[in-house]
Amino acid sequence: MMTPTTAPLVGGADATRTALAWTHTARFLTTASRLDQLPAHELPEIAFVGRSNAGKSTAINTLAQQRQLAYASKTPGRTQHINLFEVGPKDAPQAYWADLPGYGYAAVAKAAKVRWQEVMADYLRVRRNLSCVVQMVDSRHGFTDLDRQLLNFVAPRLANGEVRLLVLLTKADKLNRKEAADSLRKAQAVLAELSTDESDIRITLFSALKRQGVGDVAEILHEWVAQPVLDAAAAAAAAPAIAEPPAGIPPHDPAA
Repeated sequence: MMTPTTAPLVGGADATRTALAWTHTARFLTTASRLDQLPAHELPEIAFVGRSNAGKSTAINTLAQQRQLAYASKTPGRTQHINLFEVGPKDAPQAYWADLPGYGYAAVAKAAKVRWQEVMADYLRVRRNLSCVVQMVDSRHGFTDLDRQLLNFVAPRLANGEVRLLVLLTKADKLNRKEAADSLRKAQAVLAELSTDESDIRITLFSALKRQGVGDVAEILHEWVAQPVLDAAAAAAAAPAIAEPPAGIPPHDPAA
């Protein structure tokens, strides 16, 4: 069993600038109330999830360096759609961000809660394009029962490495150093229960207000999107070339 990795895992100032320039390209694409309304495509999707008051929209806007990319409702929990954003060049997007509805807000009707729990569970369990989950957890409170329940939906795909997980302990600016270390330790203990030799699970303290962890998160997401492309290119380059016979000489037939 692997221990969840604590960010930062940074590649220097140039890597941070490149990653932040990439996240800055995020732009709204479409909104959907059901999974079958989401567009079919072959690009990786990074899903942002979290309780309604965990600072999810603020974190997305901070990563994108845009004030109103992700809509933050004045009444938490009222947004009942999956919002999809393109990331990368406009003529050749490289990934999508999926902003899933916040969960756990008491003012939302029970029927709506149940319906959205089912939609989110299905998305996390079966959405083919899902490659990464970014879960926002309030650093002051740690993983709630609802946070753990959401993790359970995606746990099988985390275990085999099909989906990666990055947990942001949000609102870290409200903690002193001892409290922050304690919050991180407790969260790591929860994630250790999900970790396997194949999983890629990371965690970091995050503050949109103080911009703590912003560059590190951008680097991780950029790395996760870029790595499969780099791996495929490396595999193609390493594949042995099939020699063509010289012109005019027929290929050898072993049965002859």
